[in-house]
Amino acid sequence: MLSWHLQKAGLSFLIIDEQKPNTASKAAAGIINPVTGRRIVKTWMIDELMPFVLNAYQSIEKEFNIKLISQKKIIDFFPSPQMRLAFTKRFEEDTTYLAIPGQENAWREQFNYEFGFGEITPVYLVDVQLLLSLVRKKFVDQHWLLEERFDIEHLSAEENEIRYKGISAKKIIFCDGIQCEKNPYFNGLPFAPNKGEVLIIESDNIPITHIYKKGINIVPWENNLFWVGSSYEWEFDNDQPTESFRNKTEALLTHWLQSSFKIVDHFASVRPATLERRPFIGFHPARQAVGIMNGMGTKGCSLAPYFAEELVQSIVSGAPISGEANVNRFSKILMRTIS
Repeated sequence: MLSWHLQKAGLSFLIIDEQKPNTASKAAAGIINPVTGRRIVKTWMIDELMPFVLNAYQSIEKEFNIKLISQKKIIDFFPSPQMRLAFTKRFEEDTTYLAIPGQENAWREQFNYEFGFGEITPVYLVDVQLLLSLVRKKFVDQHWLLEERFDIEHLSAEENEIRYKGISAKKIIFCDGIQCEKNPYFNGLPFAPNKGEVLIIESDNIPITHIYKKGINIVPWENNLFWVGSSYEWEFDNDQPTESFRNKTEALLTHWLQSSFKIVDHFASVRPATLERRPFIGFHPARQAVGIMNGMGTKGCSLAPYFAEELVQSIVSGAPISGEANVNRFSKILMRTIS
């Protein structure tokens, strides 16, 4: 997304990126959900983000003549009477993005549920896999992408210039996910990596018109395949799929779904989440040529287009970056890491 906005602004750039099979973006379902948590509160900045991201993804759709973003509803099956009460209470306070259905039996043929359901709308679903493959191909064809591992040992960063293996530029911006924990410029930031696991299942009895939630999400993936997940693990030994997640999720689906299903894939990845659940955007206070765009956590599809544009505008015109996202809120820490 950053490269896309740099291109639109007419700025020259080079991406250095090693292809990896299990990055957080490749594992993502692409859901942009306007509410979050057990209290069903609005997601941070969502009223500003929803129209912005819709326009951003639609502009890419026009460029490639593809369908990239679609509007859905989440059918939120209540896992307990308490969650039903919480949803009803929130709906009474604010109906934005929430709805109470008129027919509680509407999904009995597809799902088992005891405590009814609510609806979350609108929700956007981004085809992340298609986005990544098409944009990557374009950047390779245009010679804007160097497919190799970035070795920070070869980076020399001065006040207004960086050099890397014979390449010189005014700035470098790290969009390196969980690898940024090892970056000497930004390793003092309060990252909180979070592992997620996903199953891909095949089923003929789940309509692709909606997203379904009951503790976990069932999301249309492709053909008769559905993305099922994800877990949120703060403590983990590695980034590999586990038998425990597969067994637990399979048992949940067996109870929830009215029809049979088949597991066709199982994968995992680690999200670059942060302790305060806010991204890191901007330039190092001691090295203005070194920037960062990271820490999106589970909200990459909604946050990345918006803050990519903010970061590009800060480069072009000096426009400010939103305070809650600006990495300079950690200036004291960053000054210590580079001193």
